[in-house]
Amino acid sequence: MATTVEGTAKQAHTSDSVQTLARVGIAARGVVWLVVGLLALSVVFGGDRQTDQGGALRAIADKPLGEVLLGVLVLGFLGYAAWRLLSAAVGHKEEDGHTRSAHRVASLVDGMVYIFLAVSVVRFLSRGDSNDATASRTAELMAKPGGRTAVGLLGVVLIAIGIVLAVKALRREHIDKLRRPRMPSWLRGPAVTIGVVGLAGRSFVLALIGVFLALAAYRFNPAEAKGLDAALQTLAQQSFGKLLLLAAVIGMLAYSAWSFIEAAYRRF
Repeated sequence: MATTVEGTAKQAHTSDSVQTLARVGIAARGVVWLVVGLLALSVVFGGDRQTDQGGALRAIADKPLGEVLLGVLVLGFLGYAAWRLLSAAVGHKEEDGHTRSAHRVASLVDGMVYIFLAVSVVRFLSRGDSNDATASRTAELMAKPGGRTAVGLLGVVLIAIGIVLAVKALRREHIDKLRRPRMPSWLRGPAVTIGVVGLAGRSFVLALIGVFLALAAYRFNPAEAKGLDAALQTLAQQSFGKLLLLAAVIGMLAYSAWSFIEAAYRRF
């Protein structure tokens, strides 16, 4: 029975339908980061739009056929999540030992993240709620036994993940994910740079949120815990903040572009 289940999982993992859905999910990620980046760009010029996932969903929903596009995003996120979870279960056969185990764990985490994203979009469609409630959720967690430690650890983990992803970006490991021979020759060189800038930008965003969470735990002040929207707004108010925010915007837009490139040429 176990052999039959594993065989079915392997067939699904390599099937064209699952891989197509995974590509849609990667492209959906690009759409969200594109909108977030454009909203954040408005902050550079003095705007006050909500610059997080909720703000991006609201901006998409307000457009013609916006809710239909959000439905496509849900389908894409679930498709990508399914592929990553299957990768965690039966994938990475070409690797051995600790490397394979680490990549399977990463696939599992990635799959859970995209399930959460899909649920978030569904919740938004049902409630129309796009508020950034990071501080209130952090306050609830910190009020529980061990909550302050958990918030601090989460902040440290996000900072560490940001650093690790930045190092991987600088090492250009992302290029191995692409079927480069199928790419047009004019795109092969720029794709490397776009990936480095985009992945570094995503790393910066994760680390920035991690810093605010760690500070909130250290000072025992949930109000200092910030999601992406509040973190970028706070960054813009600092000395040289607009320049740093502009660098973050460039990184987010580059990550969006990288997502579209990956969706088209990802190696499965």
